[in-house]
Amino acid sequence: MFIYNLSVSPPVRLIAIDIDGTLLDPQFRISARNLSALQNAHANGIEIILATGRRHDYALPVAQELGIPVWLISSNGALIRSSAGETFYTDRLPASTAVKLIGHMEDFRGNAVITFDRPGHDALVLERVDELTRSISRWIESNAAYIRYVSPLENALVEDPIQAMYCGTVERMIAAQERLRQANFLDEITILRTQYDYRDLCILDVLNRDCSKGHALRRWAEQQGIPREQIMAIGDNYNDLEMLEYAGLPVIMGNASEELRQSGWKVTASNAESGVAAALEQLFGAGFQPPIEV
Repeated sequence: MFIYNLSVSPPVRLIAIDIDGTLLDPQFRISARNLSALQNAHANGIEIILATGRRHDYALPVAQELGIPVWLISSNGALIRSSAGETFYTDRLPASTAVKLIGHMEDFRGNAVITFDRPGHDALVLERVDELTRSISRWIESNAAYIRYVSPLENALVEDPIQAMYCGTVERMIAAQERLRQANFLDEITILRTQYDYRDLCILDVLNRDCSKGHALRRWAEQQGIPREQIMAIGDNYNDLEMLEYAGLPVIMGNASEELRQSGWKVTASNAESGVAAALEQLFGAGFQPPIEV
C-alpha cells in the first residue's frame, strides 16, 4: 500500500466532484467527514463544483446541503448553473437530432427519458414507465412530480431538450449501446455510460456533440482563468472519464470498477468510507483514514 502526497505546486484552486458513488455514500447521504472536508476547502479559498449526471433540480438539494455556494455541472455537462440559480452555459441536444434518436432506438422506447431545462411537471418526459420502474424505481418516485407521459415521445420535442437517457439492466443497455453504434448520426451526439454492476443498472446518456463533464469543466475553468494543473477531480464512473482526464490531479474512488481503478490515477477510499474527504485531507496535509492507494 503506497501513500501519496496530493499536495501540488501550484496549489489546487478548483475541485470538481461527482455526486452519486462519489460524494454520496451507498445510502445517498453526505457523510459528516465529507461535509467538513468540503467546507474546509471552501474556507481555504478553493472553489467547489459538483459535476453530475443528475439534472440540475435533482442535484440541487445535495448542493444546498453543503451549506456553501457552489456551481453545478449537471446532466453530464449540458448545463452549468450555480446553486443560487445563475446560468453560465447550456448545451442542448437539438430537437431534430433527438427525433432521429428516438426513431433509431425504436425497440428501447420503454427505457427512454427526455430531459428539458424547465421547471415543473414536464421537465422529464417518458413514453411509459414499466421498464424504467424495474431499474430505477427510487428515481421514478423521487421525480414523480416532474414527469409527464407523452406517446409518441417525438410529440414532446417542441423545443431542444437537455439530453436523452436510456436506462435499464446492464444486459439491456449493452444491446442499446450496440444499437446506438449503428446510428448514421453519431457525429451529432455524445454517448456517456454510467454503470453500477452491484445494482445491475446501466444508464446511457445521449447529449449534444462534444458535451461531457470534461468539456464543461474546461469551459468553466478557462472562463475563471484556472489552469488544468490547479484542478482536482474526483469520480467513480465512466461518465467521469473526460473530467478526470482534463484535471491536473485526477482521483478515482475506491468503489469504482476494477477497470477504472487500474487507469493509473490515484485511488482514494470508497464512498462508504468518505473517499472524498480522504483525498482532500491528504491534499491539505492533514493525513487521512483510510489511505489513498494505487
